[in-house]
Amino acid sequence: MFRWISKNYRTFLWAFALSMAVWISAVTSADPTETGILSSPVPVQILGGDTELVIVNSKVPEAAEVTIRAPRSVWDMIEADPQIVHAILDLSGLSSGEHELELQIQISVQPVQVVSVVPGTITLTLEPIDTKTLNINVNVSGEAAIGYQVGEANIEPLEVKVSGAESQVQKVARAQVLLNLDGIRENFEQTLPIEIVDENGQIVDGVSASPDSISVTMPVSQQGGYRDVAVKLVVTGQVASGYRLTDLSVFPPVVTVFAGDPELVNNLPGFLETLVVDLQNAQENISSRVGLNLPEGVSVVGEQTVLIQAGVSPIESSVTLAGEKVEVIGLGNRLDAQVSPSTVDVILSGPLPLLDTLILQDVRVTVDLTGLGVGTHQIIPKVEILIADVIVESILPNTIEVVIAPMGTLTVTPTP
Repeated sequence: MFRWISKNYRTFLWAFALSMAVWISAVTSADPTETGILSSPVPVQILGGDTELVIVNSKVPEAAEVTIRAPRSVWDMIEADPQIVHAILDLSGLSSGEHELELQIQISVQPVQVVSVVPGTITLTLEPIDTKTLNINVNVSGEAAIGYQVGEANIEPLEVKVSGAESQVQKVARAQVLLNLDGIRENFEQTLPIEIVDENGQIVDGVSASPDSISVTMPVSQQGGYRDVAVKLVVTGQVASGYRLTDLSVFPPVVTVFAGDPELVNNLPGFLETLVVDLQNAQENISSRVGLNLPEGVSVVGEQTVLIQAGVSPIESSVTLAGEKVEVIGLGNRLDAQVSPSTVDVILSGPLPLLDTLILQDVRVTVDLTGLGVGTHQIIPKVEILIADVIVESILPNTIEVVIAPMGTLTVTPTP
């Protein structure tokens, strides 16, 4: 028996190799291996690392492009659940300084071969985390409105803790909030973001502030002898016939007045009237400056007049022109045409003053027969209006029958 096996072992080996080849071929044909780039970039995860260190001066990519070689069945699983693939940047055991790390790709299904990773390596620098506590400065710009005074600013909290990479924290000179009071008339109450800046006033990147905003309050009061009052526009007359008033406004709507005797402004009813504005027979918009009707001893702070604006527009209406004759244009040589009906009604709309001046000669109704031959045709007439801003609403009827025949063969049929 052993002698027979030893004599025929080569035959057994060839048979085994052949069977394995057949099996591999069958498996491969049923589940072919494919090479390609994953359709979705793989997010880069940072693991490990000393909690007292932070990455600086380096931009770790958000995702990596991974090329793999795997059977089609594995590709289907990865495409159904991209979280099977992980890109790991391991910082475990690293100290401060510059490091070059290889991006590790972990895939939880097999068999898979990672062909390439872009980027394959990442260079980064680690620095110790530093902190600094600063008082918060309030930088005020602008001035309150005339006649108002501003009190002292109150902020909460008074300090901010700044943390970040040691080299960045060393650049920090101060913490500040910017407060603009330009034209303010009321108490200031806002939550403002804290800015962390260097000696040159430039914002320092790569550091965080805790808290990142503060509450700022500042009292604003009006000085004696000053008062804000509304402006009441006084008009007379009516716009022209066929027109309407669309808008009436005044700017500024509130003015500041002053009197050496505070009682004079305190006794005002809360508004001042303008001088009378005449709208009589107005046919267009009005924009002009007018003065105010001021009591004796009271003056306006700043500009002595206000801008008044009145919108005047023509009233829109409509009119029907009955029996407008239809003209034929574009008729070929040695042809006659008969239109039915020969007249139409045209409904127009537009500003009433324009419609009142409209005459028949201002409207032309045509049918264009250019390129049409002998036969019966249905044509949509066109209306030309010689006055701007007047539009055609409809034509009755909106289709004209046109009979085209050789010259001299048409029998004229009167239109009912």
